Amino acid sequence: MAFPTRTALRRLPVWLLPVLWTTGLGLWGLSRQDSVWRDEAATWQVAGRSAGDIWAMLGNADAVHGLYYLLMHGLFEVFGPGTATLRLPSVLAVAAASACTALLGERLAGRWAGLGAGFALPLLPAVQFHLQEGRPYALVAAGTGLSTLLLVSLLADGAGAEGARADRRRWPRWTAYALAVLVCALLNWLSLLVLPAHAATLWWTGAPRAVAARWAAAAAGAAAGVLPLVLFSRSQSGQVSWIPPLTWHMMIGPAVLLAVGGLCAAADRPRAGRLSAAAVGLPLLAVPQLGLIGLSLVQPLFVERYVLFGMLGLALLVGAALGAGVRALAPRFPRASGLVVPVVVAAAVLALLPQSLAKRSPASRVDDVLAVAGEVARLGRPGDAVVFVPAARRDTALVSPGAFAGLADVALERSPAESATLKGEEADPARIRAALLAQRRVLLVTDAARVAKPSGAARDAAKAKVLAEHFTVVADREVRGRRVTVYERR
Repeated sequence: MAFPTRTALRRLPVWLLPVLWTTGLGLWGLSRQDSVWRDEAATWQVAGRSAGDIWAMLGNADAVHGLYYLLMHGLFEVFGPGTATLRLPSVLAVAAASACTALLGERLAGRWAGLGAGFALPLLPAVQFHLQEGRPYALVAAGTGLSTLLLVSLLADGAGAEGARADRRRWPRWTAYALAVLVCALLNWLSLLVLPAHAATLWWTGAPRAVAARWAAAAAGAAAGVLPLVLFSRSQSGQVSWIPPLTWHMMIGPAVLLAVGGLCAAADRPRAGRLSAAAVGLPLLAVPQLGLIGLSLVQPLFVERYVLFGMLGLALLVGAALGAGVRALAPRFPRASGLVVPVVVAAAVLALLPQSLAKRSPASRVDDVLAVAGEVARLGRPGDAVVFVPAARRDTALVSPGAFAGLADVALERSPAESATLKGEEADPARIRAALLAQRRVLLVTDAARVAKPSGAARDAAKAKVLAEHFTVVADREVRGRRVTVYERR
């Protein structure tokens, strides 16, 4: 009975089991105990605006995420806001990325390598984090998987027949390649770092000049298409001013990844001039990491999620190493060789289980806007005032307006939608002071002490001074990275 079952499994497309596996991992604990953190709250509150309001906001903030916000707006319109609508696109995107990685592994190193790569991708800790994240980085990984798969198919086909007929057969794939790179760049233009990675693959494999020229044309077309966004978004560079300068300890993570990837590549015994998993996976892993480090020497930009798509290269290399292990065992232990991938995957699942559980808990993120909204609903009374320090903490009211019903946002002059901003426009310090002095009770929503940072804004200083001098604390609650303090007039 075992033989037909094994035969049936061999007949399944190599991408099917990794897709089911990834989707299952993504659906497991999807709501994270009904928690939403500040980055996801930005997606939620912007997606809830009209398309016109979103377009207006992009002129002032977050232009780099414009395409993603419009996509999520459409999904919120169709399916309604909620954690499932917020995160399911990332689950499906990583599932698509695992399918592409499995197909790459099969084409470059055999079926077992494809299965190993497809199963490895969603287990990688960085990928597990973004597997359930309402942000665009998983979608970029899916697009990168597609563009890399298209490139590999074209490289494999490059040594074939030349001529007008062959060119007509290939140009749709080159067009699809350029479109995939362009869409990824519109979701996050730092994904253009995939182009030098692909260029390294072309150099490693000794691609014919004609193939290299067509790739250069497709790459140039994609880069030209996103250039206006890149130039415009530079005017909003203040939004990444929170990123710290590069330090040596920040290099530990990339160094470990590159070391693991290098060892896996060596196990596949790559040769120059040959299309292999190492020739594709190692540049895809290394070049975006090194490129982002280089950019960060000019302006601090080193945030690992910006190059999450490079994890496809690591998964491909892991799969290739597993495939090499199967091939080494097969001549002497044919039955045991078929257990290499399942046993290694099972061991990885067990080893990573504590981390997997942690990433599905609210504590895995810096705060929770839904939890603090619940505290506001419990502590607030109709007619109370509410203020936010810093103003960006207004996101909790934008995501959960019902919890703030009956409360007056006395510092707000123009709402986020009216002002075409993420957090709205507040009145000047003098007006905020006057508005607070006219209140009997005030709720202050801010960060928990362990994550709070000095605001430095004059408006926030005015809020703090009035509350300290003229009000008394009657209740104080900290919950999941946020804090609600209730003040009553003395």
